[in-house]
Parts: sequence; structure tokens; C-alpha cells
Amino acid sequence: MDSGQLLELVAAISDEYGCRLEATAPWEYPTIRALAGHILTRLTPAEHGAGVPQASVAAGSREPIAIVGIGCRLPREVEGPADLWSLLCAGGNAIREVPPTRWDAESWLAVDRFAPGKTTTRWGGFLADIAAFEPSFFGVTSREAAQMDPQQRLTLEVAWEALEDAAIRPAALHGRAVGVFTGAMWSDYARLVEASGLSIDPYTATGQDTSIISARVSYFLGLQGPSLTVNTACSSSLVAIHLACASLHRGESELALAGGVHLMSSPLSTVAMTKFGAMNPAGQCRAFDADANGYVRGEGAGLVVLEPLSRALAAGRRIYAVIRGGAINNDGFSNG
Repeated sequence: MDSGQLLELVAAISDEYGCRLEATAPWEYPTIRALAGHILTRLTPAEHGAGVPQASVAAGSREPIAIVGIGCRLPREVEGPADLWSLLCAGGNAIREVPPTRWDAESWLAVDRFAPGKTTTRWGGFLADIAAFEPSFFGVTSREAAQMDPQQRLTLEVAWEALEDAAIRPAALHGRAVGVFTGAMWSDYARLVEASGLSIDPYTATGQDTSIISARVSYFLGLQGPSLTVNTACSSSLVAIHLACASLHRGESELALAGGVHLMSSPLSTVAMTKFGAMNPAGQCRAFDADANGYVRGEGAGLVVLEPLSRALAAGRRIYAVIRGGAINNDGFSNG
């Protein structure tokens, strides 16, 4: 059905049942079951409840925000907070040479950072298998999955795992004011798809635009809170969490997923960082050291489930930590 036919359908349903159905209802409730459920809430609001449940925290509150769930994928086979804790306790080093499944490090390497199209490093923190993804679990076809940036796929997986860690049934959040705030800097995958000759199809734009990373989660889970992808370079994840806390304080969201994702699917972004001296050739960060000469790039995805502290306590959630405040600014005219 085209948009005109859908509007006729909305008008017919409204006349038949004597209720005012929104013109956007067929898009917001795209299956017969979902649309029928929505119509039922319009017919009997007292029994079934109308609209999205509202957060009980008063808008403008500065209540502390609880971290009640964590999901993460990091180098060295870290697939959750317990794995990360074990790696840290063991003093593990997750930096390694570029795996051949990404790119041929030798052919991109040069001593001179100004060598055209070259980088001075062969090191990084890489996830083991970014191609692994079960599209059917997330209602995605194989054709669409081929166009999806692995950052989108990974964020879907980590969001699910974070909710599981919080002992929250993902299905229970459908239609509720749950926000998604994800930090992401760029998409190397778009460059790979272009170079591969994969034809442009209806899934290309949504598959490779970083703005869709958060929207994927909201769409799959049916979340109706704010959904945005933040790009403030290295601070993206922190800013995403700050915005999530602000949304909870304003009462826009009753719950929020916040964090970030970063994958190096192509060497080109590393080459770009090399040109202004950001990359350490030896693969070692030496912050505050006389020998400091750049940093080492790494991959990963991490999301936390955030909830106002009073709600978390009332629900009996496990609380990892509490965020009591935050702020963002810019250093303006400086070296960054």
C-alpha cells in the first residue's frame, strides 16, 4: 500500500470504530497485530491505558542516576563486565598487530608519516570477529545485513546484553519512553562497501549512516524515548551518557541505554589520524611521558542501562554505580 491508501485506511478505521486514529498509525504500528493493539487502547483507555507510560521522576529533578546494567564487547575476547574485570585484574594487554582479516598492515606501513596513503603503525585493539551476526534474531534480512555497518550490528547485540544484565525483559519496554544515546565517530564500513562494488540498494543509506545506530535499537525494541547518535570525536560516549542523564532528569525518558561503539573496518581512518601525528608507531600510549608520541586506536562497544536511583531501588535492581553529576563544554580556540 502507498501513503495515500494508508491514509484512506486510517480514515476508514476511524469511521468504523468511532475513534480518532493518528495519520501516522500505520507507520508506527506496521503489523496487523500491533495496529489492532493500538486501536484497542484508543477504544478502552481506562482499561488498557493510553499512550506511553510516563516516568515517575518529576521533570527537572537532579536525582542521582543509577547504572543498573552493562553490556560490552572489547578486544581480548571481552564479552561482558565480568570478562573486562578479569582482564584488568590480570593486567592484560589487548593491543596486537592488525589482523589480516582487516587489512594487509605491511602494505599500508611507512616510516614517514607524510608518505601518501600510508600509516606509521601496525598496532591496535581489535575485536575477534566483527562479521558474526544473526540477522534473523533482530528481524533483519540477509540482504539488509550485508549493507549494515558492523557498528549497527554490534550495538544491537550489546543493547540486548545490557538489558539482560539489568534483568529487564526487552519485550517489556515496547512502546515505553526509553531513550537510546550512542556515541559513534564515523563509518569505515561505507568505504569498504563502496570499494567492493556492492550495488546501492534501498538498505544502503540506512545501513551506513551513523545516525541510524541508535535508531536501530529503538526500532527493534519499539522504544519511544529520544534516540540519537552523538559525534563529539573521542568524547562521544561520555557526551552520550551526559545527554541520557539529562533526558532522565527532564522526564523525557524513564530508562535509557547509553554508551558508544567504534570499529576499524578500513585502514583509511588510521591513515588520516597518522597525518597529524596522532598515531604511536610502537603501539604504546605513553601519556605524560617525555617519550609520548601519539596514541593507539582500539575497537569496542559498550552500553549502560541508566535509571533514576529511586526507581532502580524500588524495582530492586542491582546497582553498579551512581552518577551524581556531569557537565560538557568545549575548550574553544586551543590545540584540543
